[in-house]
Amino acid sequence: MKNPHYIVVEGPLGVGKTSLTRLLAERLKGEALLEDVEGHPFLTKFYRNPRKYAFQTQVFFLLRRYQQTAEIHQLDLFKKVIVSDYLFEKDRIFARINLDDQEFWLYEQVFQLLNRKAVVPDLVIFLQAKTDVLLGRIRKRGRKFEKGVSPDYIESINQAFNTFFFHYQESPLLVIDASEIDFVHVPEDLDNLVEQIWKMEGGTQYYVPLGSKR
Repeated sequence: MKNPHYIVVEGPLGVGKTSLTRLLAERLKGEALLEDVEGHPFLTKFYRNPRKYAFQTQVFFLLRRYQQTAEIHQLDLFKKVIVSDYLFEKDRIFARINLDDQEFWLYEQVFQLLNRKAVVPDLVIFLQAKTDVLLGRIRKRGRKFEKGVSPDYIESINQAFNTFFFHYQESPLLVIDASEIDFVHVPEDLDNLVEQIWKMEGGTQYYVPLGSKR
């Protein structure tokens, strides 16, 4: 792929997308666009009482992600690479799981209006992992509001992401098995990934990292 300017790293909770986003932004001498999870005013309440706070949580995420994505229009993508740890459309994955039918209908009206103005990435990197790996990483990072997250919820999110990206065609897509990879502590893994990014020519490609082969 020749000079991707807007790269998105995606995947379910705990897969390691934010860490990889920071590493890629540094390696490509670009800027990291990170989702502000810690500053979300409803997220802790959502994990304590999902049914009561699901709609507020999803709408806040939707509007905040749109606001951040809109800022991309103001950046010169021909001079600086932007690497983001979220795809705007992915918010709908969580909404479909967390909202009831009436709430989702209302959410969908707002989503469709905002999605028309979303910037399409030059490349999306989808990190996959088994649910037990995701749960282990979530516990390891120790966010207080994620303490009570259930394995069933993570499993449903994981399956929804797999289904979404199986049908995704908006951008070139690089699918990576991240269950046994360590981009943070193994420089060769990151080097190999960057090399793979430059080789992308479009469509969907599946990539087995060197770390999975050791």
